[in-house]
Amino acid sequence: MGPEKEGWGKVYFCPTPIGNLRDITLRVLDVLKEADCIACEDTRVTLKLLNAYRIRKPLLRYHAHNVSQATRDILRLVREGKVVAFVSDAGMPGIQDPGMELVLRLLEEGIPFEVLPGPSASLLGVVYSGFAFSGFTFLGFLPRKGKEREETLRRALFLPQATVLYESPRRLLKTLGDIREIAGERRRVLVARELTKIHEEILRGTVAEVEEMLKGRDILGEVVIVVEGAPKSKEEIQVPGRLLELLRRRGFTQKDIVALLSEGLGIEKNVLKRQLSALGEVENLDEG
Repeated sequence: MGPEKEGWGKVYFCPTPIGNLRDITLRVLDVLKEADCIACEDTRVTLKLLNAYRIRKPLLRYHAHNVSQATRDILRLVREGKVVAFVSDAGMPGIQDPGMELVLRLLEEGIPFEVLPGPSASLLGVVYSGFAFSGFTFLGFLPRKGKEREETLRRALFLPQATVLYESPRRLLKTLGDIREIAGERRRVLVARELTKIHEEILRGTVAEVEEMLKGRDILGEVVIVVEGAPKSKEEIQVPGRLLELLRRRGFTQKDIVALLSEGLGIEKNVLKRQLSALGEVENLDEG
């Protein structure tokens, strides 16, 4: 972070429990107790944590609708020599919340800050899944718009790395359906809900199997989805029908489709032809 300015305070990004209030580090508790002010998303949520550990501090609200003013307040406090602890409602601040905007502003202004280690729902999901031998790609919450959403998923799901998503319960089945359309119904997924809480639930299986498990259910609590990476064995790679249909609609011939998929997915043409022939998707391609 470079040398700290004489007389200035500091901002500490403090991870908080994602459910069980005992999942907090001793170091985070020390910072919360010693800070002059705690910046938080929702004071009601943060007070539950502070009350559990008998911590009394002034609270400054920092959320998506007051980022500019709250950032100015934090900068002023640090320049006055105050220590500010920054927390989100749960987990690591700066991940899928307005905290990243504060980080960028602190860097621009040369304000000292420190990020403390702690709970993260995405990492729990990765470890529970067993899919991350080749690493993982974290997408957070997907874009809402259809085309941008589909392109984001498509880029990630053909990588050998696992894909990690956050999702709301009301959009969970739609997202699983999108994953099935792009990656095929046999791609394995993990869905983790209410992690570390009383009603924690972890579902594993192919995307089609997990969809079936969830149909007709009342789903509550934010969700982590982990999708297995694209198969390493080229013989196992599935070419989704939706992708083939898209290429056909755009005027590509069958020969062009084989050439494009072979180069893009790294599959030998003869292997690809066998897969597509089994699906009834190609004919008379022996000359390619």
